[in-house]
Amino acid sequence: MIAGLGKNRAAMALFTLMLLAGCGRVIPESHGPVSNRPYPARPAPVPVQPTQPAAPPPPANALVAGVHAGPSIASFGLTPSSAGPVLAAFRASCPRLTSHNDPSGLTIKSDWQSACSAAGDWPTADAPNFFNTYFRAVTIGSGATFVTGYYEPEIAGSRQHAPGYDAPVYGMPRDLVHARPGDAPVKANGQTPFGRYDETGHFVPYYERAQIENGQLAGQGDEIAWAADPVELFFLQVQGSGRLRLADGSVMRIGYAGDNGQNYTNIGGLMRQQGLIGTGPGQYPGSMQGIVQYIHDHPDDGRALMRQNKSWVFFRELNGDGPVGAMGLPVHAHVSVAADPLFTPLGAPVFLSMDPALAGATQANGLWIAQDTGGAIKGANRFDSFWGAGADARRIAGGMVGHGQANVLLPRASLARLGLR
Repeated sequence: MIAGLGKNRAAMALFTLMLLAGCGRVIPESHGPVSNRPYPARPAPVPVQPTQPAAPPPPANALVAGVHAGPSIASFGLTPSSAGPVLAAFRASCPRLTSHNDPSGLTIKSDWQSACSAAGDWPTADAPNFFNTYFRAVTIGSGATFVTGYYEPEIAGSRQHAPGYDAPVYGMPRDLVHARPGDAPVKANGQTPFGRYDETGHFVPYYERAQIENGQLAGQGDEIAWAADPVELFFLQVQGSGRLRLADGSVMRIGYAGDNGQNYTNIGGLMRQQGLIGTGPGQYPGSMQGIVQYIHDHPDDGRALMRQNKSWVFFRELNGDGPVGAMGLPVHAHVSVAADPLFTPLGAPVFLSMDPALAGATQANGLWIAQDTGGAIKGANRFDSFWGAGADARRIAGGMVGHGQANVLLPRASLARLGLR
């Protein structure tokens, strides 16, 4: 993630919660024209400055947040149909699990060896017994989880610059690099930030959204496609991956390749703070359709609003059976979740038990596997569930916002090393 970004809500109330929560992705309403119903004119957005002290930084990783033994895996009621796809996803994740360091501090590479060796030929019909044999559940911190949803949007695009397709979809620029050691502070994930080296050889932040939209990268040959609607492209960037529906009916799948290193800003939250969306007179509906309508009704103000999100995502063309997550593997519907790798090892199974108070959230009940990240998916027990592509996926992801309890499944060797029983 996107790379890794609120969604197009099936219900206004649920979308409002997403705006207030500052979720990491936004799902555009990309099928069909935007309504022509006029809305009252509103003043131009004004940047909002924080008026309260910044919250204290979150715990550094899962070990600092606290790790406790969780319930027995047998109590989760796993079935072959629910655990089988997760077993397949875990099997695919094993090469990374056994070769990469875990920044959460929960596991070391050798902890995963036994489970990964057994997963190779473990029968799908006996998947529940696999997890019960090789794993134990743990709770990170309180275990209280906040879960949202995302999906793979589809917008109109072209491989070549053609009339009506004027929004460039950029691949990774050649001058976008990680800082050399010592040239910039190391981030929490152990990497130096993205940026560029200027003509004097100094490392500086990369160009922000406004500069890129104004043509800073034009003419360098980094365009991999062109989109018909820059607003839809904006939201596809926030989502992190998607599909371009080409004029001949074929589909070009694109996925996150990198970003400009600038901070992500949730424009839905800004609009709410500025009184642009809500249920009052002159306000736009608190839904994705309302946000898109506002931007189309007020092109200049809408462009200024989008530019307050300085982050820009670069893409690459994907070939495979699904969008690729942060592990470099395809993510799958009702199997993959985005998580914060400082608190949940990427590749680890996760069991979610959702509070039924919010309709739709219980669809996230069950076993998942952490295979992706998101720009606002930060902290312990924060997950973003993936639902695939199409109308049903958009509807489910749009209504997926709720609270519950999360348990991470770790190899038994990890618990022994952590002193848990």
